[in-house]
Amino acid sequence: MKQIFYLNKRGLLCSAVIVGLLFVSAKDQASAQAATGQDTAWRPAINTVVKKNKMPSGFVYLDEVIPEAQYQIRYYSKYNFTGAPVSGYKSPLAISTSKAAYALKKVNDELSAKGYILRIYDAYRPQKAVNRFVAWSQDTSDIINKQLYYPELDKRNLFKLGFISKKSGHSRGSTIDLTLADKKTGALVDMGSPYDFFGEISYYNTTLVSTVQHQNRKILKDAMVKQGFKPYAKEWWHFTLINEPYPAKYFDFNVE
Repeated sequence: MKQIFYLNKRGLLCSAVIVGLLFVSAKDQASAQAATGQDTAWRPAINTVVKKNKMPSGFVYLDEVIPEAQYQIRYYSKYNFTGAPVSGYKSPLAISTSKAAYALKKVNDELSAKGYILRIYDAYRPQKAVNRFVAWSQDTSDIINKQLYYPELDKRNLFKLGFISKKSGHSRGSTIDLTLADKKTGALVDMGSPYDFFGEISYYNTTLVSTVQHQNRKILKDAMVKQGFKPYAKEWWHFTLINEPYPAKYFDFNVE
């Protein structure tokens, strides 16, 4: 028995408990792809986006380093806490520094041997996207996705609580948001809370998840730490390469 998160026809995040094999209709598959802009919950994406390669030296496309991973770039679509595509995400691609990418490949290879694949939600994030998050947080009238992402919080407090910042490690190019999926089925591993959910349940050491869910988080965290990534205590999905090549530089080129 597994708990999975999936998209309904309106692109809303739902959860379900399944027993045995995962069956997904072609209609539901098409709905999910339309909502996310890229992949589905049950198999890796096949990326057909034309890449513009407008990146500084030292950056790479993650799917060229880890082609077997799933890529669901939430900020390219409306499937995120703002409810709309985010500034700077021109294509559903994951970009990172080469150093972070090859460290992540080692994580992928280790976890692949244990029956997992990676699902990447975000990597390099333009500063213009961070600025958009700041503007969104200050617009108290915009609560379109409150019930999905921050049902118990006032969005004006997301800065104070450490969920949003005026500067993000993502803009330095060596921070990754990710989770695990089953290598055979492509179904997400149950981490106890969905990606980008703002609340205590997303803290790594929360007591609000089960033993099994915490163990799943630990599998991801241990593999990332082993390859030189530092976790963020308030977001189980968020990791930054400790020896990042641009520790004080924030980039603003588009993801395309």
